Amino acid sequence: MRTDSYSRLPGAQARSRPASRADAPGAAVPAPAVIEVDRIRHAFGRHAVVKGLSFSVARGHVACLLGPSGCGKTTVLRAIAGFEPLQDGRIVLDGQTVSSSGTLVAPEQRRIGMVFQDYALFPHLDVAANVGFGLTRASRAERAARVEEVLQLVGLAGAGRQYPHELSGGQQQRVALARALAPRPELLLLDEPFSNLDVDLRERLSLEVRAILKAQGTTAILVTHDQHEAFAMADEIGVMHDGVIEQWGSAHDLYHRPASRFVAGFIGQGVLMAGRVRDSAQIELELGLLRPAVPLDLPAGAAVDVLVRPDDIIHDDASPMRAEVVHKAFRGAEILYTLRLASGGRVLALVPSHHNHAVGERIGIRVEIEDVVAFAA
Repeated sequence: MRTDSYSRLPGAQARSRPASRADAPGAAVPAPAVIEVDRIRHAFGRHAVVKGLSFSVARGHVACLLGPSGCGKTTVLRAIAGFEPLQDGRIVLDGQTVSSSGTLVAPEQRRIGMVFQDYALFPHLDVAANVGFGLTRASRAERAARVEEVLQLVGLAGAGRQYPHELSGGQQQRVALARALAPRPELLLLDEPFSNLDVDLRERLSLEVRAILKAQGTTAILVTHDQHEAFAMADEIGVMHDGVIEQWGSAHDLYHRPASRFVAGFIGQGVLMAGRVRDSAQIELELGLLRPAVPLDLPAGAAVDVLVRPDDIIHDDASPMRAEVVHKAFRGAEILYTLRLASGGRVLALVPSHHNHAVGERIGIRVEIEDVVAFAA
């Protein structure tokens, strides 16, 4: 029934894993890290906002710090850029320590590009002048050629004579990206870059920006609270909570193998259902018996909470197990049903929208879980 299982004690904190680490003997040699963040700490007065946080990003990778407002992710980004000093730890960029408790290299000397949430374009300068603003050491001809090159790259060829107010929000964001890429930075930082855009444009632009970064081989760190944006853009994601990284990994691992209750609740949708360990290879739930492929590190009889995602609940008219529809959310190709079980507990189910059941109707369901995620209750 399962290809993997994962169990953790409640409140356990995942170590943030360096993105460039090779995990198995014989693994390919990882690309060198462009940025290493090593046990950094930062506080505003007595309020600690970053608490011994570590991660690294390999050359050419796009990483993301994902978390709710107030978790410290923007502070980390500002510390990398050189706008915030460190109380402890260090930041190493391309082999050089640029921040530590006794070192603070100026932002303009770090070869870091930054794309801000509000674009921060100069309204009195045209697009070409905005994009070429950081090319101070280039000749006029070199500057013009590079501006034309990056405008072509971001899909704004021929827009150099226009002014920011003449552009749409998506076009202004492309100008901001072109300006950040123009000096060929060692690292690109993106601070909630799509939050001012509508949902459809945000999704499309995030995919396009990823393609641009990959085409250029640019190393980048994105900060966002939007998991869909993180999934669309990043090779690896660090989920932040209260100044630490709870888990670092791929979108697939964060969704299917969350390392803590916080990650399980923050990524995707789902419920934690009470269950009991029958033995190291079986967990008993109201939904049935789960047989993890990997033995559980929990004693027989232990109470557990099992993560059940909407895609784990299968609509099946032939199933003897019935559940009552208490809410439905139409999503086009699918409907997200909230279902009440016989005990009164609730689960979510994603069902193709041609199965259009009414609230109050009882439908057949069965459970198919590929990755058992169980937390000691």
